[in-house]
Amino acid sequence: MIDLRSDTVTRPSAEMRRVMFEAPVGDDVWGDDPSVTHLEHYLAERTGKAAALFLPSGTQSNLVALLSHCQRGDEYLVDQQAHTYRLEGGGAAVLGGIQPQPLDGLNTGELPLAKLKAAIKPVDPHFARTRLLTLENTFHGQVLDADHVAQTTALAREQGLATHLDGARIGNAAAASGSSLEALCAPFDTVSICCSKGLGAPMGSVLVGPEAFIATATRWRKVVGGGLRQVGSMAAACEYALDHHLPQLIQDHEKAERLAAGLAAIDGITVTAQATNMVFVAFEDSAFAPEPLHAWLAEQGILVGALYAPRFVTHRDVSMADIDQVVAAFRDYFQRLTR
Repeated sequence: MIDLRSDTVTRPSAEMRRVMFEAPVGDDVWGDDPSVTHLEHYLAERTGKAAALFLPSGTQSNLVALLSHCQRGDEYLVDQQAHTYRLEGGGAAVLGGIQPQPLDGLNTGELPLAKLKAAIKPVDPHFARTRLLTLENTFHGQVLDADHVAQTTALAREQGLATHLDGARIGNAAAASGSSLEALCAPFDTVSICCSKGLGAPMGSVLVGPEAFIATATRWRKVVGGGLRQVGSMAAACEYALDHHLPQLIQDHEKAERLAAGLAAIDGITVTAQATNMVFVAFEDSAFAPEPLHAWLAEQGILVGALYAPRFVTHRDVSMADIDQVVAAFRDYFQRLTR
């Protein structure tokens, strides 16, 4: 099957599986897993941060970051469309009593500075205490503008706020911009880096930041059930992905560009956006029913997400030949509609 639902569907390569099989393991809750310890030191150094913590998922990594930055009754500022606000189960509010303050951004992950500053609450018992600014990179596939990040995080610091980056696809941002992980992480106090998705590890995210913060985060990881035992095989997969798969992410971007160009040439489809490894489309006929198309694509061995909000995501398990096959399937379908 050609699977364009998400880059979360990537599978470990044969070499990654070998590295996983051979990785030394121990009890990570006791701090005894050498592969986890090595990954944490490796990524702390690579991002220019003092310390790091291995967690099972990006959602838990972001949650632990929010719980470590904020206390009950505090709030964090976040884009209305950001993953931490919309797609992580409301964990900060449910489990931490932390109030999100969602803001209307620019559909690029950027928050207007005036709007951001106006959202920061004065010190007053009537208000939640504004403690944290969170951004996301990439944001719906788009790389955050470096100048805007600098201005936004500078404003946060001036107002006494901490800063956290959801870097679920920061590898794609690095590949697209040519920036290093350290440069992309530098403006933020803490960063969550996902090693699955396009990087292809089976699981795992790493939270990086100051030593005292990571010590607090380690406790919160335990509280929310994220303490792991013999997990060195997964940590080894993450390190392998960072070393070997990150430089290859640019190939996924090229596949997305090819897919966007092919779909844009088909009558009935409008490509609304393409950034890094994501392609967004709209169907021009307002009466168009997506269910038959979904079924048609499945018959052709192509899996896509919900076609009411169509997003196609390329990754290392999709080839250029697969992209051409997908474009041909869409073309055949829409040609049939006009006969």
